[in-house]
Order: sequence, then structure tokens, then C-alpha cells
Amino acid sequence: MNALEIQKCSACESSLIDDTANGEIICSGCGIVVAEQMEDHGPEVKSTRLEDKMKLARATGQTTYSQHDLGIATEISMGTKDFSGKTINSEIANQMNNLRKWQKRVRISSSRDRRLSNVLAKISEVSQNCSLPKNVVETASKIYRSLDSKHIQVKGKSVLSISAAVIYLACKQCAIVRSLEEIIQATTPMKEAKAKVKLASRYYRTLVMELGTVTAPVLTMDKYISKIANMTNTDTRVERLALEIAEKTKNRSITDGKAPNGIAAAYLYVSSILLGQSILQRDVSSVSGVTEVTIRNRCKEILSNSKLKLTLRPSLNRK
Repeated sequence: MNALEIQKCSACESSLIDDTANGEIICSGCGIVVAEQMEDHGPEVKSTRLEDKMKLARATGQTTYSQHDLGIATEISMGTKDFSGKTINSEIANQMNNLRKWQKRVRISSSRDRRLSNVLAKISEVSQNCSLPKNVVETASKIYRSLDSKHIQVKGKSVLSISAAVIYLACKQCAIVRSLEEIIQATTPMKEAKAKVKLASRYYRTLVMELGTVTAPVLTMDKYISKIANMTNTDTRVERLALEIAEKTKNRSITDGKAPNGIAAAYLYVSSILLGQSILQRDVSSVSGVTEVTIRNRCKEILSNSKLKLTLRPSLNRK
């Protein structure tokens, strides 16, 4: 409670206390309630945590980069009932439908707005299919907006591929391990995924060159190891040992010019053998996206650098 001398108490002339939590004004001397049910004109959300603010997004006035109008436009709902619960007659329903159509046309009037709306909608869709957090969606949307504001030519490009390239860069900035293949395959059939990945890779390189100020942190090996360990339900002890071996060999030339997924898979496989766990090469291979031969080669390099002796054998495809 904040003690504010608004006025004097009429009974004992003591100062009054403004109890904002209960909406009351109380006398500090005799305790009489001078006023009650007072309005609180302060912010409805006082927490600084994003989760708490999102629970009362109606009252926070928050904007979002993931919508082309920043989320501040009025939405006309598709409901068939009014605010009191009564069913809307067909004439009024038709009027509301026409208003909804015209509002959409007014909000997205130019070709640039339509393209921005389509790309942002695709970013949200792909991110949801990949189970990416909201901060990645916001970061990806912000990156594309900066691309659009610089009038960099994106017209005629594949909406999915440009969205995947932007999401991939956003994942790097947010230190989340996702490959372009995973992002594309979340919304594309397997037979079309290869071509889309190749196109998205080209867009990503163009994106990095055009937006020279955009920087992404280097993802450390522990994030790749943890990701593969989670996807293969690897024992915690195996993961800890893999992280320990990776930490001890990080200053050597094991990772130079090599795909981090393959090296992380090799760390986990070596650790599983050292601890007597039964992890198959084909399981790690399917999750990490590298061949079993690559995993065995990386294992040999790790063992030679860490001075461990271990016999590696090809996995048997038993049915």
C-alpha cells in the first residue's frame, strides 16, 4: 500500500492511505474506510515477463511483426451471434460479411501489402509446423520486413523458399538448431523438398549478402548434441559424456569444414559405446541427416584426437 496524503479523515483528521490492491481509501488513524471500489488507472499487466503479458494481450496494446498491419487493425468476427448472445438475422449477417470483405481489401490494397501479408502468413504457418517459439516468428518477420523496406527484389520468388530462408536465419539468431531441410520438410512433400531446399539455400545466401548488418551467433556443438540426444531419447549419461568429450576436443581440427550434425552424432555414438548403451548407427543417422559411413569416419577422427581405442563396426540392418 502506498501512503498518499490525499486529504484528512473527517473523523480524526489523520492522513489517508490509498489501498490500490483492494480499491479502497483508508484512514491511517482510526481505520475507517473513506471510499471503496476505486478505479485503478495503472497498467493491467505489471509483470515484465512475456508470458504474463501475453495472457492479457487485450489490455497491453502489444504489436506484432508477424502481421502485416502489426496487429493493430480491427477484426470483424465470423460469428452468427451478437454481444448479448442473440442470433443475427440473415440481412445483418450479409452486411457484416460485406464489411469484412471490404475491410480486407482496404487493409491489403497494394501488391506490396499482399506480398507482405502472404509471406508473413507463410512464416507463421511454417514456424508452427516446426514447433518454433514465438520469438523466432517475430525475429523472422522482422528480418523480412527489413528486407522489404530496403526494396530488395523478392517479387516472383517462391513464398515458401523465401520464408524458409528467413526462418533459418531467425533460428540462428535465436540460437535454435534447425536445418533448412527440417524447415522445408515440415510443409512440403518429400518429392518436392529437395528442389525447395536448394532454392531456399540460394535465397539464404542472397539474404545474408543483402542484409550485411544482420549477424547470427555461432551455434555451439552442445546444442547439436542435445538436439540429437532428445530426438533419439538417448540416456542422460550418454549425452553428458558426449558433451564432455566435445568440450575436451573443441580446440582441435575435428570440426573444421565438416557438418556439425555428423560430428554431434559421432560424439553421441562414441559415448554410447563407452557406456555400454545400445544406440544403433542407423537411428542416429536418420535423425542427424548424415550417412552411417560419415558417422564412422567422424568417430575415427574423434578417437584419434582424444586418444581413445574403440572398435567401430557397421550397423546390422536386422528386421
